[in-house]
Amino acid sequence: MRFLSILLLSSFVVTAHSQTEDYPDYRSKKDMFTRIQEKDIRSDVASFSRGGIDESIGKLPLKTIPATASGTDFIAFSGNNIQVKIKTAPFNPKKHKLGFYEKDYLVKIDNKPYFGDYGKVPKTFVESVTVIVDKDTINVPAIACNDLCNPLLSVNEKGVQKSNNKVYVSNDGRKIYVYMLKPETGGSYEVTWVIQDKKYLRRVVDYGFLK
Repeated sequence: MRFLSILLLSSFVVTAHSQTEDYPDYRSKKDMFTRIQEKDIRSDVASFSRGGIDESIGKLPLKTIPATASGTDFIAFSGNNIQVKIKTAPFNPKKHKLGFYEKDYLVKIDNKPYFGDYGKVPKTFVESVTVIVDKDTINVPAIACNDLCNPLLSVNEKGVQKSNNKVYVSNDGRKIYVYMLKPETGGSYEVTWVIQDKKYLRRVVDYGFLK
């Protein structure tokens, strides 16, 4: 399956380009997988992310923490003394400065680009990501969450709640990867928040993939 996905990667890029060809795309590339310098983190993220799919061949899957609860505005994971919660909130346009291109396409919120149905006014955004390891709470900074819009935390398939979102643990146990995928018709985005030694380290964001 991963090999087939590699063959389809070029079509993802074409789709992403067509999505934004009518208006400028200000979304940053500084957090993309290709910019990861740390070899251990790059190797781990490649094992599960779409952005690192061309480096994933031969890599063994990481251990995961199971999802234990979900609702319309949250999803929670728990296991091995690790608890993770992703929480969303409604997006209120009246509380933000919206930057439109030719009055039709939203390209910036509060003078910054955003992810999630780019070009449209969001309905929701990621309000917070909280990780608890043992009894220590690690809060992912708002700047690493609040530009991620219209997240899809879980879906109901024939009465069974499923999610594209995962929590992975590195083989050495030092790093936790909180992964979220937002499928979109015009080009999905994914984000991985990296926690190392009970501290928030960085995030990895890629976009432009098909569903």
